[in-house]
Amino acid sequence: MAPRRTIAELLSSRHPLVLPGVWDALSARIAADSGFEALFLSGFAISVARLGSPDIGLLTQTEMLDTARQVCAAVPCPVVVDADTGYGGAANVERTVRELVRAGAAGCFLEDQVWPKRCGHLPGKRVVPLAEYLPKLRAALRARGDAPFHVTARTDARAVAGLDEAIARARAFAEHGADAVFVEAPESIEEMARIRAALPPEVTLVANMVDGGRTPLRPAAQLAAAGFQLVVVPVAGLLGAAHALREVFGALARDGATSAVSDRLLDFARLNALVGLDAALASATDLPLQP
Repeated sequence: MAPRRTIAELLSSRHPLVLPGVWDALSARIAADSGFEALFLSGFAISVARLGSPDIGLLTQTEMLDTARQVCAAVPCPVVVDADTGYGGAANVERTVRELVRAGAAGCFLEDQVWPKRCGHLPGKRVVPLAEYLPKLRAALRARGDAPFHVTARTDARAVAGLDEAIARARAFAEHGADAVFVEAPESIEEMARIRAALPPEVTLVANMVDGGRTPLRPAAQLAAAGFQLVVVPVAGLLGAAHALREVFGALARDGATSAVSDRLLDFARLNALVGLDAALASATDLPLQP
């Protein structure tokens, strides 16, 4: 396998860089097969898919790292991991980043919420003081060592203390060396423009496009024109998958068969090809290539 390109390399050659949210090895392979050059391992999506629970801080560091190892091993493209708050203080952040580097991750998002956190587009969030977050950001930057590991600093202060405080934090993140800055859940195009105008043009900004969330959905080209170089679409794939499962399982429960939805099923042979059946059989010398 050729070396993965880094997030910095991808950002230097194109704007915007769009990262679809994935939650396991199969969703990651489908996203990579669809042509995406980088992926986002979404904490929301993993919590929902792996635990069957909402994104309210129930997902543990161990579960996230385990999923990250599986996903990074399954695809050739870079994977940015949602590291939530780093699962504790600065020492916990250091360990989280070191383990993500070992797993082959290309970067992480690190947020300033109080733990247990919750999805950035849900009410009731709380943020830690800036003086408590900055040591965690420095720990993440220190822990990556020489690895080309891209650290995005995220603030959820918009919903807690207002846009001015969120912008002040974003400036501090950039000044302390974050590779990208992410102000979560601005509520209008005008707010997004204020964020861009308040930060130096060389600062990489993240736009988070959550279907049904608080931020207006905009096409990637519009976001790039507005100065947002990194675009994350974290839950669209999961929402689509959940909808498809409801349709298929609903038809099976109703009819006792899947005939009514057969045109919406991925062909069995295509799924086997997607997960590399032929290569796996060829490498397993004790298994026949043909039944």
